Amino acid sequence: MEVGFLGLGIMGKAMAMNLLKNGFKVTVWNRTLAKCEELVEFGATIGDTPAAVVKKCKITVAILSDPSAALSVVFDKDGVLEQIGSGKGYIDMSTVDDDTSSKIHKAVTTKGGSFLEAPVSGSKKPAEDGQLVILAAGDEALYEEAIPAFDVLGKKSFFLGHVGNGAKMKLVVNMIMGSMMNAFSEGLVLAERSGLNPHALLDVLDLGGIANPMFRLKGPTMIQNNYSPAFPLKHQQKDMRLALALGDENAVSMPVAAAANEAFKKARSMELGDLDFSAVHEIVKIHKSSS
Repeated sequence: MEVGFLGLGIMGKAMAMNLLKNGFKVTVWNRTLAKCEELVEFGATIGDTPAAVVKKCKITVAILSDPSAALSVVFDKDGVLEQIGSGKGYIDMSTVDDDTSSKIHKAVTTKGGSFLEAPVSGSKKPAEDGQLVILAAGDEALYEEAIPAFDVLGKKSFFLGHVGNGAKMKLVVNMIMGSMMNAFSEGLVLAERSGLNPHALLDVLDLGGIANPMFRLKGPTMIQNNYSPAFPLKHQQKDMRLALALGDENAVSMPVAAAANEAFKKARSMELGDLDFSAVHEIVKIHKSSS
C-alpha cells in the first residue's frame, strides 16, 4: 500500500518511520524539508507540496500541530483540496476541535474524496513503538481500508461514528491527562517539601488504585527536572483550551480543567512551551517556593 504522509514532527516522523519499516511505500511532505530527507534513507519519497502527495497516493495521512496548521494544509495554495477527489482518502490524525474536523470533512467530500479523522492517544514513545490508540470517525469504508496502516501505528483502533466524535474523544482524554499531570506535580512537590522521598511516593502510587503508565513514565524524569519533549507543553495547553471550549458548548462545569489550563498557560508564559507537558511541574515548584 502506498501512503502519503503530511507532517513530520515528533509524532509524524515516528509514525511514518513505522510504516516504512513495515513495508509501506510512503511519500512524505513537511514544511521543513530537512525532516523529509531524514526518512529518504529508509525508503521514503518526498512530495514537493501537500497537493503533490495527494495526487500520487490513494490515501494521505496528516498529523499537524494545531487547528490552523490542519486547515492550512488542506485549504492553502498547493494544498490537499487541489488534488483530492473520487477514489482518494484523506485521514487527519491531528488533535483539533470538532469544528475544524467538520470543515475539512465538508471540503474533502465536496470534492468527491473520503475523509476520516483519527487523532491518536499516546506520545513519542508509543508512536515509535507502534502502540498508539487511534480514535477514528467519519467514512467507515476508508477506516476499513486504513486498518493495515493503523495496525502498524497503534495497538488499538476505535471507530466512533460520525466526524467530530474522534476529535471530541481525544480532547476529553487529553483534558483528563492535563488535569492529572497538574495534581501529580503538586503531589511530587508536596512530598519533597514535607520531607518525604519523592521516589518512595512513586513506589506507593504504583501499588495503589491510581497506578498508571503516565506516573510511571514521567515521575522519575520530573524528579530529575528532565523535560525532554515527548508531548510539548504548548500542545497540551492548546488541547486544554479546546476541551474547555467543548465544555462551554455543552454547559459542563470544569473547574479542575480550568485551573490546570491556567497552570499550563503560566508555563508557556515562562518559555516552557517547547518542553514536555510535564514541565508544568516547574510552575508548582516556583509557586511553592515563593509562598
